[in-house]
Amino acid sequence: MTAPGPDIRTSTSAAGDPVADATGGAPERSESPTDAAERPAPAAAGPSRWRRLRPDLLVAAVYLAGALWVTARGWLDHGGRLLGSRPNDQGFNEWMLAYAAHAASHLENPFFTTLQNAPNGVNLMTNVGMQLPGLVLAPFTLLFGASFSYLLFITLNLAGTGYAWYHVLSRHLVASRATAFVGGLFCAFAPALVSHSNGHPHITAQWLVPFIVWRVVRLARGGRTVRDGLVLGALVVAQFFVSLEILFLLALGCLMLVVGYVIFRPREALRRARPLLGGLAITGVLVAAAAAYPLWMQFAGPQHRVGHPGDPDDYALTLGSFVRYATESVAGSATSALHWAPNTTEQSSFYGWPLVILALVACWWLRREIVGRVLGVVIAISALFSVGTTWTWGTRRTDVPAPFALVSDLPVFDSVVVSRFALITTAALGVLFAVAGDRLTRMRATEAGRARLVTRLVTVAGLAALLPILPTPLEARDRIPAPDFVTSGAWKDHVAPGRTLVPVPVSQMTSVYWSSAAVAGFAVPEGYFLGPVSATDATGRWGVEPQPTAKLLTAVSRGERDTQVGPAEIAQARSDVRYWKADAVALPVDVRRHDNLRIVLDALYGPGQRVDDVWLWDVRPFTR
Repeated sequence: MTAPGPDIRTSTSAAGDPVADATGGAPERSESPTDAAERPAPAAAGPSRWRRLRPDLLVAAVYLAGALWVTARGWLDHGGRLLGSRPNDQGFNEWMLAYAAHAASHLENPFFTTLQNAPNGVNLMTNVGMQLPGLVLAPFTLLFGASFSYLLFITLNLAGTGYAWYHVLSRHLVASRATAFVGGLFCAFAPALVSHSNGHPHITAQWLVPFIVWRVVRLARGGRTVRDGLVLGALVVAQFFVSLEILFLLALGCLMLVVGYVIFRPREALRRARPLLGGLAITGVLVAAAAAYPLWMQFAGPQHRVGHPGDPDDYALTLGSFVRYATESVAGSATSALHWAPNTTEQSSFYGWPLVILALVACWWLRREIVGRVLGVVIAISALFSVGTTWTWGTRRTDVPAPFALVSDLPVFDSVVVSRFALITTAALGVLFAVAGDRLTRMRATEAGRARLVTRLVTVAGLAALLPILPTPLEARDRIPAPDFVTSGAWKDHVAPGRTLVPVPVSQMTSVYWSSAAVAGFAVPEGYFLGPVSATDATGRWGVEPQPTAKLLTAVSRGERDTQVGPAEIAQARSDVRYWKADAVALPVDVRRHDNLRIVLDALYGPGQRVDDVWLWDVRPFTR
């Protein structure tokens, strides 16, 4: 609890506290018994309290309305439509939520499973994790399905991230709630999080990030080191089980803050190092105790991987992308970001020229304040890292090394999607705009005449620069429904718990969608995930090499081969279902080239039987 005194958001630091300077206020101190005795009793809850809460509730409602605007097309039919431009990513994350609900209700391992990519399984820590959101959303998943939970998660991520930034900014950094609102709005609804709403809920789940950043600042101020270290540790543990990738980027962002502070206040940074490191040590002990097993799974467990598939620059932004507009922005279009970003999901910059100029002006205007200088350092470093290992302005890369080349081969860095460093840039810009707006508000309150007119004009120009990046609703498309055989639970009469149901054709997403519809009730072959190349090569790759029978059935479904199969193919097919630990093979009645596939499956496994809307082959005689 802080002692009565100046508002840390509006006062200047008489004590010369550099960390307080960074937030525009005086250092906090612990409350003494005398302070507690002299402190007036809190006012009774009543109309005044609700009047104070009213702006916060209004802000929350606006953020929620904005989130619903972005995701509206998905809510029209959450079970029949896929939201955004990356349906496979959505399918996988729906499966993650479905498996989390299954693991919670069956007390299974939340970090590894063989229910996808049977029999080898999937290391969930080396993919997207999301254990905590999956657990919280489990009741919704079990009642309404994974598609509902996914859409709810995506929507609340945008609203929650915006409000979290607003809360921290308005309580600890700026006096104006209006500028805190603008800062939160930018952090949540700039192109970075909106583009990642195309299938990446683990990236948009940033509602703990502002609180973690603030707690790091509190540690540097000293005081109750043990308590503050434990609070920070609890927040970090929670974020660990929300998204380890965001936690890593957050740690880098905090490190960039420290670098900026050391550059401009080296002596004070050294003085603040002791309480900061002491608190971080306590945080580290708590995190290590809670995350030891998941970390082992991430880096040494079964099906762990090393690195990210492809060249880092395949997922990098270009310098030119910062002055263009994103696909989902008001000023953007279907082609505005084409070739300037890896895909429609990774458009984490795309601010447009007006906003880039606004950011430069804000940095220059705040150049005398430590907060402006440090934020400028964070913005510059993170933006340059997002460009990748080589410099490029246009859409073609040069051979000139860029800053990220210095660290690209280091552990963990080699697994980062490079464009996501711009997520740090976006958060730092949101804070910068909030601080600059707050200073402008103070000027308007203290000046008159022509000076007040100038500040109003600057305010209008700033808001005009923000308007072009406002988001448009994400697109939605129809999804291929899972068969009634799966959704009705009829599969339970033919597939034992933990055994595999093989969908035909055997494809990544068909397996994932069927499994999600059954809340991961049965195992499936293949899938959509990141894993190792092989049991002896941990290099990361997408998916897994299909079994010979899967390739055969895929070729038939595409019309690339006839229906004739020989003894060797029959023997291989029966060997493959043993490998998959399958109880049944299912062919939907409405699948393309259904008749040809049925002829082949009859030849491989004997005559099938019609069950609801699938043809089913009982392969237990070959696998048990």
